[in-house]
Amino acid sequence: MTDFLSLAESRYSVRSFTDRKVEPEKLEKILQAGRVAPTAVNNQPQVIYVLQSPEALARMEQATKYLFGAPQALLVCYDENICWKNRHHEDAGRPSGEVDASIVLTHMMLQAWELGIGSCWVGVFEFDQVRQLFDLPANIHPVALMPIGYAAQDGVASARHSQRKPLEETVRYL
Repeated sequence: MTDFLSLAESRYSVRSFTDRKVEPEKLEKILQAGRVAPTAVNNQPQVIYVLQSPEALARMEQATKYLFGAPQALLVCYDENICWKNRHHEDAGRPSGEVDASIVLTHMMLQAWELGIGSCWVGVFEFDQVRQLFDLPANIHPVALMPIGYAAQDGVASARHSQRKPLEETVRYL
């Protein structure tokens, strides 16, 4: 079994996929990883749409050019009626939904990688258009799209993947 840091270091954004769909049992394991992700006050406001029909994927392609040929994608959203609102901060009432959805997506992304399934975090799409295309209720907010599938031969890590700043540049000890 791979240790967590090795798993996290090896994972990269796949931007070219085969047409092979993720097996249902593996997809369920990926979704379960999102289900157990920590969220503020454990409210679990995530709402995940599994886009796998040709019609759903074609609709999503109207809102983004970044599906990369993936046979499936997870549209990760949050429900503003469920997410925790920070009432102890100067931004009183600020919802935790985007952070919660991001943690959920990260768990799913790493679980997918452990299963040999590639993914990519996509935040570039027309949010209002996605809302209309999928008839999302007003309380459901799209956060990110995660195309998933098996990497194509040219689905390799970008040259920038291993370029990491030293801890000294990103960590402050107080």
